[in-house]
Amino acid sequence: MNDTLQLILEVLAVLLAVTYLLLAARQSILCWYAAGVSSVLFLAVFWQVGLVMETGLQIYYIAMAFYGWHCWRMPRSSGSAQIRPKLAIRVWPLHRHLLLFIFLILASWLVGWALDSWTQAKLPYLDAWTSLASVLATWMVARKILENWLYWILIDSVSIYLYLDRELYVTVGLFVVYIVIACGGWYSWLATHRENQSSARVKT
Repeated sequence: MNDTLQLILEVLAVLLAVTYLLLAARQSILCWYAAGVSSVLFLAVFWQVGLVMETGLQIYYIAMAFYGWHCWRMPRSSGSAQIRPKLAIRVWPLHRHLLLFIFLILASWLVGWALDSWTQAKLPYLDAWTSLASVLATWMVARKILENWLYWILIDSVSIYLYLDRELYVTVGLFVVYIVIACGGWYSWLATHRENQSSARVKT
């Protein structure tokens, strides 16, 4: 792949990735279409620059685009009977996040060691951590777990260093935008969650 083609693919992937996040913050199911195409393009770019874990991660993202679309589909009804309720925003307890962070650190060390030993991966431990954490955070988005946005803020901040090292400057710009959108997504989902909680209390 020549430099011009790589840049074009990177720019298109960036634009679609930003579109995905903006739509996700608004809880629009269209976000998963943008996510799928963006991931296909990023897969080609990351493979070209030797980010092994990031390349594999795009395959997971493509699968999660289908899964997220399935989870976020609007409720279907048959007459007056609702078959499948709309997925609501949920919050996880603090102890679950602590256990997940411990697991991510241990798993990242193991995967990073394997990459460092058996592949030509660049920055293997950092690549492993951002990839594994992204796997978890993407699933959290699909299941509408509120704290996914806090995970993404941390992941995106660490990823900026990773992409600077690989001279993917357009992608660096994307991740700066990601952080801004993730902050907006957090406040938007938090407001919706609080509104739903208030409505539930009124009904009871």
